[in-house]
Amino acid sequence: MTSIGATAVLDRQGLEALVAALVAGGRTVVGPTVRDGAIVLAELDSAEQLPYGWGVELEAGRYRLRRREDGAAFAHSAGPQSWKNFLHPQREKLWSADRSAEGEVTVRAERPLPPSYAFLGVRPCDLRAIAIQDRVLSGGHFQDTGYAERRRGAFLIAVECTEPGATCFCVSMGTGPGADSGFDLALTEVVDDTGHRFLVRVGSEEGATLLDALPRREADAATTGAAREAVAGAVDKMGRSMPPVDLHALMGASLEAERWDDVASRCLTCGNCTMVCPTCFCTTTEEVTDLTGDHAERWQRWDSCFDLDFSHLHGGPVRASSRSRYRQWLTHKLGTWHDQFNSSGCVGCGRCIVWCPVGIDITEEVTALKEETER
Repeated sequence: MTSIGATAVLDRQGLEALVAALVAGGRTVVGPTVRDGAIVLAELDSAEQLPYGWGVELEAGRYRLRRREDGAAFAHSAGPQSWKNFLHPQREKLWSADRSAEGEVTVRAERPLPPSYAFLGVRPCDLRAIAIQDRVLSGGHFQDTGYAERRRGAFLIAVECTEPGATCFCVSMGTGPGADSGFDLALTEVVDDTGHRFLVRVGSEEGATLLDALPRREADAATTGAAREAVAGAVDKMGRSMPPVDLHALMGASLEAERWDDVASRCLTCGNCTMVCPTCFCTTTEEVTDLTGDHAERWQRWDSCFDLDFSHLHGGPVRASSRSRYRQWLTHKLGTWHDQFNSSGCVGCGRCIVWCPVGIDITEEVTALKEETER
């Protein structure tokens, strides 16, 4: 019997067997695949749907697919989605109500049985993001029961990062490129003259049980060494980094910085950064009704602190300027998040940089704040 911490090696056929076993076990397998000019997260029926031979080119405000020669499946950086899209969906019905002809109102809670998810290809930065959302949405007194139900049954297969993108900065946030905990199985992809294979590490008893059912071979020294070297090499390939300062303290000392005016002159307050961020969690509720007025529904949907109405009170919004809204987002993410949840809200995935339509770079803004504060 395989134990927690054990290692093995899977080839491409073994990876196919892994997905097949999860599907046969009733799991909804979600992983990366190529669609609409991007590597997106979608339901997979087979490992053959993985983006073999595809990589990405990233820069601030820019994302492009590119062909690879080595046929790697996971040699790409974070795409426009995160696992938040499945665990904390963009829109969720909470309840519905109907009024009968006699005027009696019936209210029904809308809590369908969640899918039994298996997430394939979770990056270490996203593993940390899931752990942060666990703490935010199910670790406090007011639990998001829908999130808790979806998260409780999720099976996580991490893939360690061996080729970070130009906008990645997980090393400076302490969230990668290696996976240390929070997974059921962890894969490290190796492609060299010996072949295409995956070093597997077991992180849970359920992961051990699954691995026992797969065609595999013992982990050899060459594969183990190549996997370790690839992850270690990724540290030096990071395209960005946060300045090595106490970000919590820096945010508190920068509230009146002139840099906020500079970034506000560029920011569109579109909210893209909050939508793609794997840890942003804010929601609002809305009620809708049909034309008769006899049927009503309440929906929960994502909201953003960049929305003018997000801070609306009687008389108008508390944060009416783009300066105040960008400052709220960044100081919360890197500063007051520590006060609320005992951690940073940033995992260094770089999505907010890539998917900002004007290319605002969070690491550049923090560096500018640091320099201004020191002056």
